[in-house]
Amino acid sequence: MQSIGFIGLGIMGKPMALNLLNAGYPLSVYARRPEVASPLTKAGAKIYSSPKELAPLVDVIITMVPATADVEEVLLGKNGIIHTAKPGCIVIDMSTISAAATVRMAAKLQKKEINMLDAPVSGGEQGAMDATLTIMVGGKASTLEKVRPLLKKLGKQITHVGDHGAGQVAKACNQIIIAETIIAVSEAFALAKASGVDPAKVREALMGGFAASRVLDIHGQRMLDGNYKPGFKSVLHRKDMHLALEQAREADVSLTGAEHAMHHLDRLVLKGHGELDSSAMHLLIEE
Repeated sequence: MQSIGFIGLGIMGKPMALNLLNAGYPLSVYARRPEVASPLTKAGAKIYSSPKELAPLVDVIITMVPATADVEEVLLGKNGIIHTAKPGCIVIDMSTISAAATVRMAAKLQKKEINMLDAPVSGGEQGAMDATLTIMVGGKASTLEKVRPLLKKLGKQITHVGDHGAGQVAKACNQIIIAETIIAVSEAFALAKASGVDPAKVREALMGGFAASRVLDIHGQRMLDGNYKPGFKSVLHRKDMHLALEQAREADVSLTGAEHAMHHLDRLVLKGHGELDSSAMHLLIEE
């Protein structure tokens, strides 16, 4: 059984790491705030003071951190894994970051015989806890097959999308669809309410037809309840949409719907609602 190093123990990373530990994988962890690792160390994980210290002791390193700069620091920085990881080590970056930066990092790691996969996820905190995440993978197919068994302990659907960076492009597409659908559901509810029709009944009717979706199901209920406890914070969805639009500019494609959604997320964060779930865009539609 492969030994695993897990870096990043936030809302998503901690339950993912626990699932691997509970599946029997030898687990080493690094977190910028060591206290967050307490549930893992109590369950048998070993904690290290830096990625550099952890790297030579494991076969696979998983990163789940907030942004591109964080991944670059963990992989290539002064205390990065690139300095000490064993040849043949596999890095699985499950963060949502820049596709272009991913390609560059993969090339630098490959020079040290370290293989990288970009494997961002969809499914939120609940999916992380339940090990039902959707995992979108970029990199070599042969590398993916070496770690597919451990990824199955984290998610229910694992798709090899293409070469390095392809997983990140797929995640950008995912975030665009979710953001635009949140707005569509919110506008539909606004129309129903303004027309004197119960939005809850409209949602119930639509869930049986072609408009049914996970967003209508889960986020639609959040809107009806006025409960925006974060499954995925608005400020993070905003970050992901920035990445998607950055990718669009690089690919020379116009995404007017995504730009509209980005505007809503910008407004939501500026109003001080960045810590709420991104379905809180409904608050703007209701104004």
